[in-house]
Amino acid sequence: MRSTADAVIVGAGIMGCAIAYELAERGMTNILVLEKDAIGRGATADAAGGIRQQFSTETNIRLATHSVRIWETFEERFGRDIGLKQQGYLFLLTEPDQEPVFRRNLALQQTLGVPARWVTPAEIADLNPHVLLDDVIGGTFCPEDGWVDTSGATMGYAEAARWRGVEIAEETPVTGICIEAGRVMGVETAHGPVATPLVILCAGPYTRLVGEMAGVDLPVSPYRRMSFITEPFDRLPASLPMTIEFATGLYFHPESGGFLFGMGNPEEPSSFDKTVGEAWMLATVERLVSRAPVFEEANVRRGWAGFYEITPDDNPLLGWVGEPEGLAVAAGFSGHGFMQGPAIGACIAELVLEGAARTVDIAPFRPSRFREGALAQEHNVI
Repeated sequence: MRSTADAVIVGAGIMGCAIAYELAERGMTNILVLEKDAIGRGATADAAGGIRQQFSTETNIRLATHSVRIWETFEERFGRDIGLKQQGYLFLLTEPDQEPVFRRNLALQQTLGVPARWVTPAEIADLNPHVLLDDVIGGTFCPEDGWVDTSGATMGYAEAARWRGVEIAEETPVTGICIEAGRVMGVETAHGPVATPLVILCAGPYTRLVGEMAGVDLPVSPYRRMSFITEPFDRLPASLPMTIEFATGLYFHPESGGFLFGMGNPEEPSSFDKTVGEAWMLATVERLVSRAPVFEEANVRRGWAGFYEITPDDNPLLGWVGEPEGLAVAAGFSGHGFMQGPAIGACIAELVLEGAARTVDIAPFRPSRFREGALAQEHNVI
């Protein structure tokens, strides 16, 4: 492992690998990515792989739209098939007060070029005839949304970064961040020190813990999310969209001959617990069957737990921390980090090398906004 670097990136998930690639593509090749486990084995591996543009803030919409263009051309750019399925995201709304919010969000999305539209219950029945619609007042649908293989996408970025000279050290946790005279001087690892003037934190749900090594408090908290996949199940077509019951956060989409599904527990406190809870699995299955009764005939193959990295406004921390100098962060995506990885990689690379992000203005997500009281609440969180 190299002992000096122009930049050290902490975390080799989609964020760390995309940022490393974009920096190297722009000429900074003396980069070391440190990963306590293996490439893409953290929060990225546990993600459902969804990619969507249906957000409520302009910054998120622009980040998502830029990323979709990359996902669409990923195989051409990186030589790797990531199993892109653009079968759409279908949001089901069941509460009257949701409609005006979603219609406002929809209007913003459309002004920014997102081909999303309002759908009536009758149109929803055409898109997914297997869901019960007795309580559904309408919804939104974007045909460009979908999902990809998270592991393949992350490895595509990692391989491209390595080809450009980036070193990725797996099973190498950061144990300390060295600060002198108010600026970053290096990091300590389980395999020795590394001198560097720049550290970029991409540690997902562990970002707050790593930030504490530099004496900063980054408001990123881990919350458990469980996902499940059924055995192969042919009662539903593999062409269905990602379907989301917005009020509960229940979602399901075709995956590996069966269906991947999940639902967040709003009552669960922050923790690093990654066990699969049987009680919540049963609650999720019950909700799934209530919305789509055909799933009564399906069997659960397996389940797993990962983390959402939640911030007070459900939006990420992007950019310079402020003090110490030389410390930047890209974390706290509150469940929509993987899908925005391509855009975040470009934006952070531009910020580091050019002084400002040009791909998308990420200033609304600056880490200092919490001290400034300038939160940028995202409402389309599932």
